[in-house]
Amino acid sequence: MIEAITALFSVVTILVMGPSEAALWSLLLVWVLIALTVIDFDTQLLPDSMTLPLMWLGLILNYFGVLTDFSSAFWGAVAGYLSLWSVYWLFKLVTGKEGMGHGDFKLLAALGAWLGWELLPAVILLSSLVGAVVGISLMVFRKHGREVPIPFGPYLAAAGLLCLWFGAEIQAAWFTYLGV
Repeated sequence: MIEAITALFSVVTILVMGPSEAALWSLLLVWVLIALTVIDFDTQLLPDSMTLPLMWLGLILNYFGVLTDFSSAFWGAVAGYLSLWSVYWLFKLVTGKEGMGHGDFKLLAALGAWLGWELLPAVILLSSLVGAVVGISLMVFRKHGREVPIPFGPYLAAAGLLCLWFGAEIQAAWFTYLGV
């Protein structure tokens, strides 16, 4: 099943982005996001051995302007990490509990390095929305306890893929909604 999803997402990536250098590099992003999703569902861990090289590769590629300009990629990595890091510490200060793992910060930093800071609000909004719907559904229909952790990495990965494929359209819809 994972292989079929990987093949499907690879075809979608090439179809949406066209045959280009950016599409070829994006395939690597897609494949790593799929692997991270499976690992996070299975272990509730996002390994540094995958998230950190993914972030560095995004920064290096965008130094050459493969998907976005370097400034956007750099600040995307910084903002991606610090936004979830801040939420983590705020939640921990208020509740005394850890609300998410450190791998989530690094994955969002990697997505920021690949996609640029401009798409981070869409990634965060989409991943939070889907994560909340799934979490509430699990509690209502499966009597999933509130104390049972739900991995957030798969939702970040899915939102990252959507923004990779349809970032311009998502951004245009977002700005239209906000009246900008």
